[in-house]
Amino acid sequence: MQEELAQSIDKFCLAKIEPIAAHDDETQTFRKEIFQGLGELGLCGLTTSEKYGGSALGIENFCFVLKEIAKYSVSYSVTVSVSSMVQGMIQDFGTDKQKEKYLPDLASGHEIGSFCLSESSSGSDARAMKTMAKKVKGGYELNGSKLWISTAGVSKVYIVMANTEDGPSSFIVELGTKGFSVGKKEDKMGWRSSQTCEVLFDKCFVPKENVLGTIGKGFHQAMKALDKGRITIGAISVGLAERALAEATKFALTREQFGKPIFDFQGLSWMLSDMASETECALSMVEKAARLYDQGKNSSKLASIAKLKASDVAMKVTTDAVQVHGGVGYTKEYPVERLMRDAKVLQIVEGTNQIQKVVISRELKKEFSK
Repeated sequence: MQEELAQSIDKFCLAKIEPIAAHDDETQTFRKEIFQGLGELGLCGLTTSEKYGGSALGIENFCFVLKEIAKYSVSYSVTVSVSSMVQGMIQDFGTDKQKEKYLPDLASGHEIGSFCLSESSSGSDARAMKTMAKKVKGGYELNGSKLWISTAGVSKVYIVMANTEDGPSSFIVELGTKGFSVGKKEDKMGWRSSQTCEVLFDKCFVPKENVLGTIGKGFHQAMKALDKGRITIGAISVGLAERALAEATKFALTREQFGKPIFDFQGLSWMLSDMASETECALSMVEKAARLYDQGKNSSKLASIAKLKASDVAMKVTTDAVQVHGGVGYTKEYPVERLMRDAKVLQIVEGTNQIQKVVISRELKKEFSK
């Protein structure tokens, strides 16, 4: 099945994404029709129940798809990943009415979902968020703001984390809701085809039927979603590294110096060997974490290790790919400079890699203190 998926993704991405990737990176252009095209291939609802238009596949297969898309565009791969996270939270914690209302359009790729957690004063420290949800007649009133929200302004469905008197809680907010607006669009180093914006809540009324799960249980919901998200970021990182390795190897085989391909110089061929070895190691970690997740043996430690290892590998391999290309690697004539810029934020999102080490060490302490 994965071979068939890879072929359909390659065909679509080579035709629709690759020809305009550099232009859209330069102009920060997101094309919703491309996302919808991925949806038509059945790639936007892979982990969602068939009852709601999804494919009900596991995280391991989903990670494979994200990896393959990321070879052509991290921006679209991330958009598929985040929208899937929103679907997963609604499927895991939502009411039947919420699932029926939101999941079909999200799973088909007709609409996109965004996850709103980070704030200027709280990134990985989710409990420190200042966005508040005050209970009012018929629902809740949201006040505050969120930063670094992927696809904000393009997405229709937003899962928003806010503090209530009972603790952090999750709310479903639709684009166009009174009191909800999209603010500053970030001018980013990488992921430039994925729109990232601030979102604002000013006396934004959310009806009680849009509360996701139980009030006060939002932190648990977010942590479960982030465990899955860290594995998928690992998969995206591997796809990016595989593309960079391919670009560097092809260049090394065709670029000649001193009468022979530069690949034949041992120092460079060994660099490529290290790139290949590290990429394979990262892939193995991601696949293991995804496989155990599918078996119901989710491990925060393994999810963090997969994200930490794979994103560090993506940064190293893309940097080395630029080095293999020499001077032209530092120009926009070749895609490796874009791959390198896209790699950097993988070490930051879904919890910085320093936070991953905190999670890993905390889990080790639990494991060996028994």
